[in-house]
Amino acid sequence: MKRPKKGVRDLSKVLRLRTAGIPLRVAQTGLLSGLLMIGMIMGESDVKGQRVVAHRGASRDAPENTLAAFRLAWKQGADGIEGDFYLTRDGEVVCIHDKTTGRTADQDLTVADATLAELQGLDVGKWKGDEFTGQAIPTLRQVISTVPEGKWLIIELKAGPEIVEPVRQVLAKSGLPGEQVCIISFNQQTIAAAKRLMPRIKAHWLTSYKQQGQTDSWLPSASELAETVKRLSVDGLGMEGNRQVVTVEFLAELRKRGVQEFHVWTIDDSADAKFFAAQGPFGITTNRPLEIRKALKK
Repeated sequence: MKRPKKGVRDLSKVLRLRTAGIPLRVAQTGLLSGLLMIGMIMGESDVKGQRVVAHRGASRDAPENTLAAFRLAWKQGADGIEGDFYLTRDGEVVCIHDKTTGRTADQDLTVADATLAELQGLDVGKWKGDEFTGQAIPTLRQVISTVPEGKWLIIELKAGPEIVEPVRQVLAKSGLPGEQVCIISFNQQTIAAAKRLMPRIKAHWLTSYKQQGQTDSWLPSASELAETVKRLSVDGLGMEGNRQVVTVEFLAELRKRGVQEFHVWTIDDSADAKFFAAQGPFGITTNRPLEIRKALKK
């Protein structure tokens, strides 16, 4: 191999890169060596189909949708976290899956009818273990504060379109780059509003599947999904990872009809994770980020 020209060598000395949040100075090794090094640092997590998203945080090991669960997810090597968000009576965006607090808290309140102060006075950690006593329902601002550079935040909107503007305002003030955010929702009006108000942020409509008793077919079909994605003007789909439905042929039909981006949930089985990873998803959402990351490395 010919020695690189002096201009290229000089450029390689001063080139600064930020990959997966790690500053890297490529020094005197030539541009080709530097690029090879970048590839090694990126590893599997930046290869299409290998992005592991922690469902409600590392929710198998910590109480779901708490700061403890999100911080543990980062420690376990997740590429992103997914959380569920409602709007409180006083207009705050809070992270909780259910519309009421009874399943995870020591008191049963309706989120939309309670204030932030009332909600954050609840203990939503002790049910998972004494070591989590005192975990509170976090705000979207608090969840954002845990996100490292280069990692993803997946925001599931559980309310109607009224939640979109408060979310937009929080994101705008947070400093978190829009490239690190994806908004998802089952509610068609909500996800369409999110894409309209935040056009630079990815938006995925969520869907599950139901088997029809008389025909054994599953709905919605690939054609119906593609039509909905187009009508909502969103970037892609978040699909229930049901392998009876989401097959290689099903995904090929979606792509043929214009749906190029999808993610799957909730994938806790290693074999399923490997299957879906091979199909090139935007991400694989799981309660077990540590184990699924290890499975995808094998």
